[in-house]
Amino acid sequence: MSESKDDELKAVQAALSAEHAAVYGYGVVGGRIGEGRRDEARTAYDAHRARRDELQRAVRDLGGEPQPADAAYALPFPVPDAAAAARLAAELEDRVAGVYSDLVRASSGSRRGSAAGALREAAVRAARWRGGSVAFPGLAERSVPSGSSATATPKA
Repeated sequence: MSESKDDELKAVQAALSAEHAAVYGYGVVGGRIGEGRRDEARTAYDAHRARRDELQRAVRDLGGEPQPADAAYALPFPVPDAAAAARLAAELEDRVAGVYSDLVRASSGSRRGSAAGALREAAVRAARWRGGSVAFPGLAERSVPSGSSATATPKA
């Protein structure tokens, strides 16, 4: 496999891992979010499931084996109520945007266009959950405070 294809496969796998974490995280969001935003959470959950399935096909198309979801993921903070659930949803979207930013850089053609679309969708959802946008969605060094992690953390 060429170096560029290998880099693209790694970026697709990273996006797949982020989507697995987002699907898990939205399970938590859905259980804590208020009734008024439950449909929004369900729509985001379904969007991440669809992207996850698309990425699994992309990994196979690139000759790889899709990385499976972890059994559980550590949340970045406790989620005891609807306000924390909305913050978690925004955080999930920020993390997903970051990996799609990497995939945009590593890919070309229709996959690049799809990654750019996914980045845009995640940035819009994050802004809705947060109630405002960030200057550079998908660029962790511009949108995440110092010392914060921009990757999902599997739970042991």
